[in-house]
Amino acid sequence: MCEEQTVSLVDVLEEDEELEEEASAVLAGSDSDHCSYPQGYVKRQALYACNTCTPPGGEAAGVCLACSYKCHEGHDLFELYTKRNFRCDCGNGKFSGLQCKLHPEKDEVNSLNKYSHNFFGVYCTCHRPYPDPDDQVEDEMIQCVVCEDWLHGRHLGCVVPDCVETLEMICESCMNKHLFLWTYAPHLGVPSPAAQTKEDKGEQSEPSGSKKEEQQEDDAVEPSCKRSREEAEPSCRLKQLQEAGPKRDQSGAVFWPSGWRSKLCSCSTCQEQLSDSGLNFLLDESDTVLAYENRGKSNELRQPGRDPLMSALDNLNRVQQLEIIHGYNDMKTELKDFLQTFAAEGKVVTPDDIRQFFEQQSRKRRRPDSGPFFCS
Repeated sequence: MCEEQTVSLVDVLEEDEELEEEASAVLAGSDSDHCSYPQGYVKRQALYACNTCTPPGGEAAGVCLACSYKCHEGHDLFELYTKRNFRCDCGNGKFSGLQCKLHPEKDEVNSLNKYSHNFFGVYCTCHRPYPDPDDQVEDEMIQCVVCEDWLHGRHLGCVVPDCVETLEMICESCMNKHLFLWTYAPHLGVPSPAAQTKEDKGEQSEPSGSKKEEQQEDDAVEPSCKRSREEAEPSCRLKQLQEAGPKRDQSGAVFWPSGWRSKLCSCSTCQEQLSDSGLNFLLDESDTVLAYENRGKSNELRQPGRDPLMSALDNLNRVQQLEIIHGYNDMKTELKDFLQTFAAEGKVVTPDDIRQFFEQQSRKRRRPDSGPFFCS
């Protein structure tokens, strides 16, 4: 019973670091001070939907990171993570009585924006909120790179592979909407765990000469044949794969490894098909969420010393800023020192330990000799 109430110091620090890295990756790729509207339809940015200003039953709308801070402070916001090719709606015709504080001059409607039920705080094919107070099942949410909806792993119709953070996913609905993607799936997609298991068993029984061995030989020969045909006479890669025939069940979501986009056919016919389907972004490696997050991390590295607390201090006077920063830094330092003692002794941190720490902090704040700080 006691062990269930404890957590190791390593767990605490690692979870904190992961949360900071995730926030930096998503938010640092967007501008937190200026409305993104003047940039037009931004290639990818962090977005929010305001349930206070545009509740269910009204028109869907999305606002940029800066407007979520400056124009919708204290509102009930839905975090949408990132969306592609979106222009900030804040204060336009979809908002009655709200004017954007950062860029009030906006068109009534951004006609090229795409909306989904995500903008009303529901996700997946089950149309449930996240986090869902009524869902007791621990499950991760994964974003489809085409429709950009978030789906529960258990609702994908397939087994979620390992290292999903490095993969891209296209949901079954989008695969069926764009049927030519199924042609690529057996060649570029991540093999399903069931198929991988059969593959592994085939490798183990290789000395006895199995059918799997013959299949592997065929698979090994096919790419070289393709290359020789392409070298002799450049042609459509998609057409070649279609002639090879389907080798994968057309059901469930499909996961794709890093770099798969660069292997899509880019002949004029396929480019036209992708454009007509609204999928021309699939030929752009920089469109990926991973590329966006890496840009965000690079931005953070170019701005050393930037603390997230500073974003919350913009509207305070100098005295208030000094008081809050001093108290925040003191608490931060003391908490680190407190946790260091547990790390040095190899102990675990319990809820009682954390409670005791903050009770001590509270008593310090009530000391009579602690007065305000003034600037000179």
